[in-house]
Amino acid sequence: MKRLLIDTDTAGDDVTSLLFGLLWPGVQLDAIFTVMGNVPLELCTRNALTALDHAGRSGEVPVFAGCDRPLMRPPIHSDFVHGKDGMGNSFFVPPRGKAEPLHAAQALVRFVNAAPGEYEIVAHGPLTNLAVAYMLDPSIVHKIKKLWIMGGACHFQGNITPAAEYNVYADPEAARMVFRAGFPIVMVGWEICCRYGIVGGEDLAALQAIDTPLARFYHQINSAALKFNRELGGLDGISHPDSQTTAICINPAILQKSGRYFVEVECQSNQMRGYTAVDTRFHPEPNEFWQGGEPNAEVVHEVDYHGFYRMLSALLKGDFSEYSPA
Repeated sequence: MKRLLIDTDTAGDDVTSLLFGLLWPGVQLDAIFTVMGNVPLELCTRNALTALDHAGRSGEVPVFAGCDRPLMRPPIHSDFVHGKDGMGNSFFVPPRGKAEPLHAAQALVRFVNAAPGEYEIVAHGPLTNLAVAYMLDPSIVHKIKKLWIMGGACHFQGNITPAAEYNVYADPEAARMVFRAGFPIVMVGWEICCRYGIVGGEDLAALQAIDTPLARFYHQINSAALKFNRELGGLDGISHPDSQTTAICINPAILQKSGRYFVEVECQSNQMRGYTAVDTRFHPEPNEFWQGGEPNAEVVHEVDYHGFYRMLSALLKGDFSEYSPA
């Protein structure tokens, strides 16, 4: 049984990620932590609770609301991509459940300390909760089995600016702290989604033909992002940066190539804010200009798109026979 914790700024694809954690066989999602990002914190938390309702898991997995702003900057949101509610402008009825009273960062520390070495954490929002949890208890970096981060980009254009991916841009100081802290990081950058996580054409049509409540929910919550991708994003399909990260976590067989590098986050420049400098040089020359260091992250380079697509199709159909043990 793979034990997971997911930290999320819950919008359309974040919800798809949660559905993987909630429904995939052999996975035990023990808690969901929400953080401001795609939409304000209150909506992120509401959307996570709505995901539990649609997965038939309401009341079974606790949701903890976390940071409602970055460490040092005013919050920015991306509801222009995901809809005003973060769910394709669906405006669902209020969810059945409620968030727990404990702050997400405090809850994260408690879960990790209660089961050292057992949890993998998937973080696909701004890294503010992780940074605060680290400040509360730095020892957690040695008690997490793996920290999967959907964020940044490796030698690739950003999505919120030419230089930066949104999650890192939203709170670059938190991201820098997390990358420097010593966590066992696997970074899944925006380029991985663009190359291996866009579902369009015949594949999207096949998903649209799946007639289950979960499939209809999936298309509804991702409808605004699909429209944005086609009209303004230059991507002809639904993008899956967050759900692909969780899919790789629960099924490492679809991760085809990665490498260990030193990753630094730019926090000083306005134009380059949130840029992830991944030092992939074969033999960095010694000089005083680049204050690099030993590799601090495993950076994903290639993913099996077809393997991910089969997982997504199985999730929406509710048919996991391909993945169930004999």
